[in-house]
Amino acid sequence: MWRAIKRAQMPAVKEPIDLMRDDNKRPDGTTLLPWARGKPMAWDVKVPDTYAESHIGNTATKPGGAAQKTTQNKIDKYSKLASTHIFYSFAIETAGTWHEMAIELTQELTEDTPETTFLFQRLSIALQRGNAVSFHNTMVTV
Repeated sequence: MWRAIKRAQMPAVKEPIDLMRDDNKRPDGTTLLPWARGKPMAWDVKVPDTYAESHIGNTATKPGGAAQKTTQNKIDKYSKLASTHIFYSFAIETAGTWHEMAIELTQELTEDTPETTFLFQRLSIALQRGNAVSFHNTMVTV
């Protein structure tokens, strides 16, 4: 995500230390210049496991249930940022379902150009690689 923001020629930093002083929580990154409405953007990326026991109740009843739950948890976690930043929770489930906030940010970063398709593809491939590594690590070697 940080690379995509840098490609959009927006200065940004990863894991800003001084953003949340009271509880030491920090998002994955923030822009250094205003993003919209005079506020910089902060973001946090999460890839919830679609089939995890903690998400199966949500994902069995509606597509994107894990992404929705994770996004709401992140919004609640960083609610104190609302006064100073625009916050995006960027959630993509391991089965490939994107939360609408992640889609919105991806389109906003690339202004719906051919770069949009490239970024969606790049992130989808990164997800597939991560899934392959996770799957491979469950194999028992004899």
